[in-house]
Amino acid sequence: MKNFILFVLSGTIILAGCDSRPQANFTVSSQVVDEYEDVQFTNTSHRADYYEWDFGDGHVSNEVNPIHFYRSHGVYTVSLTAFRDGHPADEAYMDIDVLFPTTLEITVLEYWDEYPVPEASVRLYPTLTDWDNETNLVIEANTDANGVVVFQGLNPLPYYIDVYHASHNNYALRDEDIKFIKTDPLIPNELNSFTAYVDYYLEPAGINREESKKESKSIINSQQRTLKEKQAEQNK
Repeated sequence: MKNFILFVLSGTIILAGCDSRPQANFTVSSQVVDEYEDVQFTNTSHRADYYEWDFGDGHVSNEVNPIHFYRSHGVYTVSLTAFRDGHPADEAYMDIDVLFPTTLEITVLEYWDEYPVPEASVRLYPTLTDWDNETNLVIEANTDANGVVVFQGLNPLPYYIDVYHASHNNYALRDEDIKFIKTDPLIPNELNSFTAYVDYYLEPAGINREESKKESKSIINSQQRTLKEKQAEQNK
């Protein structure tokens, strides 16, 4: 009886060993990604000499373990074909769900007349302390001719917005109401919009962003002290 079992097992092993057809298979770093996010494809195929990847968006590759990103959101079916000379090819499939990235569109407008401010430098900070001290900058870009700048691939968090221009900034507005510079928590994988108002302020020649922010704070503090002194005088 033992010999029969061994014989059957040995026969099975021998038959399995004779199967030299390629077997296609692969894994991915993530099946749910944002636009322009790299996807690592790891080839786990067996008994194959060469491969052909079709990423479902019109791009193909013959690399063993390619990296690919998608420019538009949607669901893409990826196929891997494994080849071996003299044998039928084998294929494996997987869907990749590409999401619209978490996006923040900021429009910079002058507070009173609401005209757009082009070529303004816009920075995003994670906290108010970072905004004040200009630390831990998340991202920076300039507004276009319509006073608009778009940031993509953000985390779904609130951000503090620093707007700097030679004749406009939002430094005084920061002390009037924090909502002038702070966004709500961003909605994931959607287009979020925010209007960043600025004041007209013609800066002295040669002044930089940090100096401008400090000067604005100094003016505000001086105005607040004057107001408190007037109130104290009236209360006498």
